[in-house]
Amino acid sequence: MTQPLPRILPVNELKNTANIMKTCKESKVPIVITKNGYGEAVLMSVELYEEMFAKLQAAALINAGLEEIESGAENISGKEFFTQMRAKYGKKI
Repeated sequence: MTQPLPRILPVNELKNTANIMKTCKESKVPIVITKNGYGEAVLMSVELYEEMFAKLQAAALINAGLEEIESGAENISGKEFFTQMRAKYGKKI
């Protein structure tokens, strides 16, 4: 799945904030704010930020798990994991 390219907007166009906010929400891609032709800041909707942050957290958790396995941690099945969690916390998971 390809990610759409970010939009690029010169800093002098930030005067029309209502239009920029609308563009942020509708475009679903980050907007790179440039100054003198170089990227200075990134603007995005809260929805896009939360989506990107969730993906980043998931990737960090996966990497941590892989590092644990590589360092010799016990590898258990998903069924065994949930059995242990139910025993530990006493709730339906």
